[in-house]
Amino acid sequence: TLEASGAPPRAPHVRRRSEEPAPTESAVSGASLAERYRQIAHAHEPRRVDNALRGLDLLIAGATLIVFALVIASIALLILLSSGRPVLYRGARVGRAGEIFTMYKFRTLAADAETRLGPYLGEDLVARTESEVTRVGRVLRVMHLDELPQLWNVVRGDMSVVGPRPIRPSFFELLCEQIPQYWQRLVVRPGVTGFAQTRITREALWEFKVAHDLEYIADRSVALYFRVLGATVWRVLRRTAIGIRRRLAKLRGRAPPTGG
Repeated sequence: TLEASGAPPRAPHVRRRSEEPAPTESAVSGASLAERYRQIAHAHEPRRVDNALRGLDLLIAGATLIVFALVIASIALLILLSSGRPVLYRGARVGRAGEIFTMYKFRTLAADAETRLGPYLGEDLVARTESEVTRVGRVLRVMHLDELPQLWNVVRGDMSVVGPRPIRPSFFELLCEQIPQYWQRLVVRPGVTGFAQTRITREALWEFKVAHDLEYIADRSVALYFRVLGATVWRVLRRTAIGIRRRLAKLRGRAPPTGG
């Protein structure tokens, strides 16, 4: 069965993200991903806890969208005035059971940056992305506010608040070839935040990331859901504070000397 066991899987050696090859034309389409998943997946009944987690998703995502409505509108206006359209980034991602959906984020990069950055992952992607970030986008990234539109994906049922992070279809196919267990991530909806994101860095090997993802899938519960959510809130607050301090220090360094 594709329901993951509690023990982390033993995966074959996988190259670091920066060493991943660019997607090829042979990469499968969204429809074939879903079809292949249905062919290999054993029939399984949804767990009772899945309904509870879906209820929490709707409650948390819906309430956050309402509370932050003015902030969301203000961010959209800032992006529009500073760098024009589009305000939102729209990207294809692999969802539950291999279905492809459109993921939304506030655009933090220059227009058409996705086309230029598409073939890269890991350290290469991080380095190339820096030159594409807009001024408003840099602030949004520091405070993680660019992720707010993904809550609409949660309300729609494309994503969960907590789950494995979604990935582009072409890279998903490549990772499935290198890590057979990677298909098991399709048992649940992808998440705005995930178990792996609270434990390891973006540059970690894919096999380590999938091990944490499968651990969450196997042990998912209301308690673990809130544990990951709490760790994410702490991580966001901590990184936001660090980012603001660094920004202030940089501004003070640029300030002209005072006194005579």
